[in-house]
Amino acid sequence: MKSLWNDTDARGTVERYAAQGVGEDLALRTYSARLLGGDPALVLHGGGNTSVKSTVLDLFGDPVDVLCVKGSGWDLATIEPPGHPAVRLAPLLRLRTLDHLSDEAMVNAQRQNLMDSTAPNPSVETLLHAFIPERFIDHTHSLAVLALANQPDAAGLIAAVYGDRVACVPYVMPGFDLAKCAADAWESRPGLEGLILLNHGVFSFGATARESYERMIALVSLAEEHVALRPPLSAIARPASLQPGSVQPACDVLPVLRGILGHAAGAAWPARWLLDLRSSPAAMAVVDDARLPDWASRGVATPDHVIRTKAGPLVLDRPDTDMTAWRAGAVTAIEAYASAYAAYFERNAGRFAGGKTALDPLPRVVAVPGLGLVGVGKSAAEAAVAADVAEAWAAALLAAERVGRFTPVGEADTFDLEYWSLEQAKLGKTTEKRLERRIVIVTGGAGAIGAATAKAFAAEGAQVAILDVDGPAAMAAASPLGGKGLGVACDVTDPLDVRRAFETVASRWGGVDIVVSNAGVAHAGAMASLPDRVLRDAFDINFFAHQSVAQAAVRLWREQGLGGTLLFNVSKQALNPGPDFGAYGTSKAALLALMRQYALEHGAEGIRVNGLNPDRIRSGLLSDQMIAARSAARGVDPATYMAGNLLGEEVTAQDVAEAFVFAALMRRTTGAIIPVDGGNVAAMVR
Repeated sequence: MKSLWNDTDARGTVERYAAQGVGEDLALRTYSARLLGGDPALVLHGGGNTSVKSTVLDLFGDPVDVLCVKGSGWDLATIEPPGHPAVRLAPLLRLRTLDHLSDEAMVNAQRQNLMDSTAPNPSVETLLHAFIPERFIDHTHSLAVLALANQPDAAGLIAAVYGDRVACVPYVMPGFDLAKCAADAWESRPGLEGLILLNHGVFSFGATARESYERMIALVSLAEEHVALRPPLSAIARPASLQPGSVQPACDVLPVLRGILGHAAGAAWPARWLLDLRSSPAAMAVVDDARLPDWASRGVATPDHVIRTKAGPLVLDRPDTDMTAWRAGAVTAIEAYASAYAAYFERNAGRFAGGKTALDPLPRVVAVPGLGLVGVGKSAAEAAVAADVAEAWAAALLAAERVGRFTPVGEADTFDLEYWSLEQAKLGKTTEKRLERRIVIVTGGAGAIGAATAKAFAAEGAQVAILDVDGPAAMAAASPLGGKGLGVACDVTDPLDVRRAFETVASRWGGVDIVVSNAGVAHAGAMASLPDRVLRDAFDINFFAHQSVAQAAVRLWREQGLGGTLLFNVSKQALNPGPDFGAYGTSKAALLALMRQYALEHGAEGIRVNGLNPDRIRSGLLSDQMIAARSAARGVDPATYMAGNLLGEEVTAQDVAEAFVFAALMRRTTGAIIPVDGGNVAAMVR
């Protein structure tokens, strides 16, 4: 591992933050913390922590010795100076005289001594950073170090690799007790460059930010070199792995897996989960090895990961050509996993006075031979975190097996961290948004109504795939949604392209829950003189394209077995046609019939089908030129035309978007048409 320290960049960071009133110590602390956090082989998703001991002025202008330590909720990869809140150091040091300190009391003491009461909670390892008097301290979960620290003879191996440069600390739960053990180890060996925490990670120290950072790099490099000296791990292929061409694609496997997870959740837990498949070399080396069941039972690379992934992955069979058999086997495997998790909870919860609140029994990582490791989460972001950690587990495991035998902490220690009182205290404190865990497809998503609809669903917590014939426009519309958006080029008049687009979404997130079939075209002209090609084009987009979208949705929903919601943008023209607009009105009337037919035929499968009847929405269909033409056809000015409804107000794309969300939330309604037109008696259903 190479040092990424750059003096020019470091000076630039100091100068930039100085303009914000941030001192050099904290500026350099931020700079080197971000160097560590940017490397997933060292730190993942909020893991690790860093600190610097410094001096600040209190309200009276008096100097106060403080510990600036990483705060809860900050990620080292993107941390800013406020991410290292300052805590009064003297009261923290006094805590070392205590024989016992509960986690809750520790957190309270740390908060009481924050220099800024609005700052985030300091790290749970704050006391370790405080009790060791080194000025700069860095802590990571280096995968290479974990390969050594998760060995049966880890202490001896580390002594052979590092000599007197580090001391070993036996595994202790993070918090007060670990802080005291680490401080004792530091005091017993003057001149230490760092500590190796068995089954946990590595600390490095230094008088400067650069010294501590480069010591971390050096310690990790020694571990990497030791692993590299060992012969590569020989793979033991599973029998099915000898047939690489027989595995089913992710777009077919993941929706089935998603549905099985949902049914396994039962009534007690949420049924909708998002998936994230990883097929990196490390992931494939693990899932395609005959030792996978044994490896999956060993545990996590560092106990912190159990909060993200549970103690181990669910192992499934290879999804070959017989998907019926694979589905049956997966159902059995997930049920067994859930039963084993319940038993694990019962074995361990009784050790705690007052018991513990059980978490859901579903896996957060699924190992699928031939495909890879699948992260499971309530959102795409959470699934991605689980998948990232799973890949790190695979890499650490393979390195550890190359050295000797991967031997992480046992069940009791794993349970203690998974059910840590500080984690239990978080339960019930967050409220999921109304459409969290849902995956939405919006066709015609780059247009005014489509883009507004995508934003409205994302605001309710959904993941949204924006489909549009203009691929770059679809991606541009998805960009403001961040990780909740996905832009996909799709010509809805091509059934194969529609299916491919659905497969893209299923491969990315695991399936689909809600489809907003919105794409359309509006052609003007009197029916008596309308060319056939114009009418056929209107029906291709306003009817047959919706049929292709609906067919693709139903096919996928049947694989998932979780039902679904199909919403059509029908238009008021289906009920109240306008003059010289027959191609649009007749094709939309056919779409209304299609909507009702799908509602009739698929209600028993839990598929709800509803439509909206918007009217006079400024969009790609209703351009300024068309508004002028439609106004002239009715003998009114454009402003009067656009507000020509009972409410006397123009209806917007945002109004339509909110109506689509409303329709998606109607759990017991199907076959309905909802007007979004400000009130139009002639278009009212009767």
